[in-house]
Amino acid sequence: MTPETIDQIFVLSKGWLLGYVLAALQPIGSAILSVVPVLVVFPLLFAITTVLERKGLGRIQNRYGPNRVGPYGIWQPIADGIKSLTKEDIVPRTADQVVHFLAPLLLVLAAFLAYAVLPIGKNMVITNLNAGLLFFFAVGSMVELAVFMAGWSSRSKYSLLGAMRAVAQMISYEVPLVLASIVVIMASGSLSTVDIVNMQATYTGIWPHWFLFTPWGFAGFILFMVAATAESNRAPFDLPEAESELVAGYHTEYSSMKFAMFYMAEYANMITVACVATLLFFGGASSPFGHLIPAFGGPIVQAILPVLWFVFKVFCFLFLYIWVRATLPRFRYDQLMGFGWKFLLPLAMLNIIATSLVLAFRG
Repeated sequence: MTPETIDQIFVLSKGWLLGYVLAALQPIGSAILSVVPVLVVFPLLFAITTVLERKGLGRIQNRYGPNRVGPYGIWQPIADGIKSLTKEDIVPRTADQVVHFLAPLLLVLAAFLAYAVLPIGKNMVITNLNAGLLFFFAVGSMVELAVFMAGWSSRSKYSLLGAMRAVAQMISYEVPLVLASIVVIMASGSLSTVDIVNMQATYTGIWPHWFLFTPWGFAGFILFMVAATAESNRAPFDLPEAESELVAGYHTEYSSMKFAMFYMAEYANMITVACVATLLFFGGASSPFGHLIPAFGGPIVQAILPVLWFVFKVFCFLFLYIWVRATLPRFRYDQLMGFGWKFLLPLAMLNIIATSLVLAFRG
């Protein structure tokens, strides 16, 4: 393994393992070796994020947070998982049993499908689609369907009204979310997440050419994060899951592991949005200091450093989510809808017009 290929240790390891598989079965083996790490790593990130959020909120609000299970409460996600698995699954007698069962599965499926087009390092992407970003937004639209299925199948007016409110909110903020991403597509000339990252992996000295450091990119990033926060049902836009007049929103009639799947899907969507923001505006797995830091350290450090940069950027976004939740009060529903349609949408369209003018004058 040469110094030029040391950062491909994970890709080369996959090729080495496939060498022991029959040629006819190699496509299936390749898919399994690509999907299994995602199914292992991102649920682990979900568990870590829940602990960090509960401990972080506790410290910000001058309390301890979980501190009973394990040292400093780090085994709390395991205790929560056992609790969810052992609780009784109560389904309303009049509920649509099949749809009630499929709704949380569809929500989790939509969250994990989005990871298929997210490159977390050089050549480290499950599938490099030419329209990878379009695939991400298309998969995200499945979330609205799953939420409405959960509310409708429960046969409860509270769940149904909560689902309708949630779907209205998601659709309203999905429009500025997509428009905020269009400026990146215009600048890179591609819908491929890999191409978007590669275009930002150049430097002037040690200064990276991230889209964040352009006026239109900075504006697009702010719009993207605000819209993504509402799209993920996070505070201060978490009305679908925090409505006192609607009990608990669309998942009122869910319990046991089904409720835990809704909970996991919310965090999976939050991590996905953090990954996409990293790819669109922060250069993905590229270093913020050019090739200065990769010059130091041994081969192992150079191999894992791009992945560590990607994970570090994602966790910075997750900390921002937690900080905002602990700081800002919740919107009223009319304020939430007005903010999306009357403020974010016009700003996103204005940013597209400004970006097109800048790119046109640059030739």
